[in-house]
Amino acid sequence: MNVTDRNQSEYNSVDVLYIIKNLWGRAWIIILSGILCAAVAFCFAAFLIAPKYSSSIMLYVNNSSFSLGNTSFSISSSEITAAQSLVKTYRELLINRTTLERVIEKTDAPYTYKELAKLIEAAPSNETEIMKVTVTTEDPYEAARIANCIAEVLPVRISEIIDGASMEVVDSAVPELDKVAPSITQFTAIGLLIGLVLSVSVLVVNIIFDDTINDEEYILQTYKHPILAKVPNLVNPGAGSYQYYYRKRGRRNAAYYQQHAYEQQKAEDKK
Repeated sequence: MNVTDRNQSEYNSVDVLYIIKNLWGRAWIIILSGILCAAVAFCFAAFLIAPKYSSSIMLYVNNSSFSLGNTSFSISSSEITAAQSLVKTYRELLINRTTLERVIEKTDAPYTYKELAKLIEAAPSNETEIMKVTVTTEDPYEAARIANCIAEVLPVRISEIIDGASMEVVDSAVPELDKVAPSITQFTAIGLLIGLVLSVSVLVVNIIFDDTINDEEYILQTYKHPILAKVPNLVNPGAGSYQYYYRKRGRRNAAYYQQHAYEQQKAEDKK
């Protein structure tokens, strides 16, 4: 390996212990950044995001034989469960434009059918023949009103399309005053994590690209070159016994800095 390759490999090497040592010395920056980001996330979740409330109804899906057009179907537990067949079919009928427009008309909800479809979730309850429909809005009373209207409209809509199909209301909706979103705890934890990760990332990049020589130990470990001379700190002795100088674009010899420090000290003595 020639001198150029050796120097390049030295500059590309990363001292993990050196990075950890510097991060430990700047731990207060990391902690402060995490706390600030957590505080911002807390305020954002608590004051800027509108709370969401959910209300649910439960409908029993009749899984007896039925016909759709000229085709007859027979659903039994030995063939396919109602939770995997009828509930999926009824869910598609629920988020259908005609069904939702009837719900909007009856409840006078300030939504289009596409917007309302995004607020509705329907799924089997514990893999049974009971379908749970949940409506989530910014008003708990509005969510309960829409959910109960679905319990009225959906069975009628299904009976119009599927002969012999029926649904029964197992549980109607009531206003739930406990918000389901946003989670302030979750937002705060995510903000704290983001603050810690960002601060550590910035500090690591700064440490890696910092080409300032701070002490002789760094020179010995990084460059493997002997120390020929040290320049006394004549300007500010209280800051340490020696000063280490390095510039990215060229270096100046120790005699230059020593002469410069001597001239400054001489000027102060004359005063």
